[in-house]
Amino acid sequence: MIRFLGWMLLFLCSAAGPRVWAQQPVRPLATAPAARVELELGHSTFPVTEYFTVSFRLSGAPLERYSAFPDLEGFKKSGKSSTTTTRIVEGRTTTELTITQRYAAYAEGEYTIKPFSMTVNRQVARSAGAKLTVAPAPAAAATPPAGSAPQGIGLMDLLFGKPKPQEYVEPKDNAFLALVPDKTSVYVGEGVHIGLYFYLTPSDQGLLDFYNFPGQLPGILRQLRQRTAWEESFNEQEIVPEPVTMGGKPFLRYRLYEAEYYPLNTEPLVFEAVALQMVKYRLAKKPAEGLDNRMEGYKTYRTAARTIAVKPLPPHPLRDQVAVGSYQLREAIDRTAFRTGQAFTYTFGVEGEGNLAALNAPVLQPRPGLEVYGPDVQQELTRQAGRVGGRKVFKYRLVARQPGVLPLDSLLQLVYFDPETARYDTLHPELRPDVRGVVRTELPFRARTDDPYYQAVLLDAGNRLQPLDAYRDVRRYATYILAGLLVVAGWGWWQAKR
Repeated sequence: MIRFLGWMLLFLCSAAGPRVWAQQPVRPLATAPAARVELELGHSTFPVTEYFTVSFRLSGAPLERYSAFPDLEGFKKSGKSSTTTTRIVEGRTTTELTITQRYAAYAEGEYTIKPFSMTVNRQVARSAGAKLTVAPAPAAAATPPAGSAPQGIGLMDLLFGKPKPQEYVEPKDNAFLALVPDKTSVYVGEGVHIGLYFYLTPSDQGLLDFYNFPGQLPGILRQLRQRTAWEESFNEQEIVPEPVTMGGKPFLRYRLYEAEYYPLNTEPLVFEAVALQMVKYRLAKKPAEGLDNRMEGYKTYRTAARTIAVKPLPPHPLRDQVAVGSYQLREAIDRTAFRTGQAFTYTFGVEGEGNLAALNAPVLQPRPGLEVYGPDVQQELTRQAGRVGGRKVFKYRLVARQPGVLPLDSLLQLVYFDPETARYDTLHPELRPDVRGVVRTELPFRARTDDPYYQAVLLDAGNRLQPLDAYRDVRRYATYILAGLLVVAGWGWWQAKR
């Protein structure tokens, strides 16, 4: 308060004297941390039965767009996976997205990956390349059948010559559009995978091509959205063919969209028929040398409507609060010796498949003589091979005041419903730390030296008591100062009039 009054008196003295106006420099506003993109390559030496990987890691911003992963000579692309890591520490949330492209080698040998770059959210990330060694398959591994690697395909030749007048016919194709769910009925909160695929036979590659797919996709997604379900979409933007077999016949499948839906109530999930317009070429009756002998046309493919029944959860006191999924507990503790008055960290980690976003912190039961702080939350979500899962970690800081065995199983527990067994189950700790020392009736909390939050706040805080009426005093003194300023201003105006 004395310092505040001193500054105000200095201001009054300067106000009474001659005044000189100066333009103050404008300080730039603090900007949010920029997004960061990093490229990461897999192991440089691996057997032919394993994959080589190229990943990019995006932090500080949501994913908008990214360029295609590079085509590597001697390798074929074999699917992608994405992992989202979310950390919540003291109310601050950070998210990191990693998308990984897998590559399968055609044969053993030495390969050189040339330098390449990728564009993610308009930021360019570069890699210096690498030298790869593809070793023979392990002795115990089965030898892949000959010819299992799909041949590369090219969709359409975009350069058309001017056709001469001739007759064209539209050949029959075996292509179709399909919306494929992995289940016909689910429980409330249970995930159902939905994939939108376009199938065609290898012989149809020269007849069909995609037409303005980026422009058609938003309308398709609007039709697939479910207002009564939580959606976890897969971050797939590059459309590549996948060889599959249906009914004993080879097909090429294009993965257009896939997502996991978690119904929030018992209302059925209704997916109406969606349409996709494709370019289909008609072929000349009498092909002429030097001409393309094709005429561009359009054909619309439609999916069949689908309905997924949603079943209510069995009766339970916590039926409307429990998480739904197949989970396991992974617990950890940061020390082996425990003393009264010393803080230690306990980690309650939940792993498995399910809607981790709806997984709340375990129920905390108060216990006399025990201080509990937290939790800090970290979530890692992985979408791969049509499945969504990951890990959610709840990190607590505990301080025991009384010695003895600390039964954590009576302190923390998480009830969930397993749709595979159709039963409720409970995750509870198995660790029982033995706290030694004397009883602490008054226990000042001491920050962990490795906790950045408490290092920055508690360790710099003073223990001097602050008066409760400080703001009232400031208001009174500010009134006096304003009155003095009015007197000085009136005196200056009277002097100017003279």
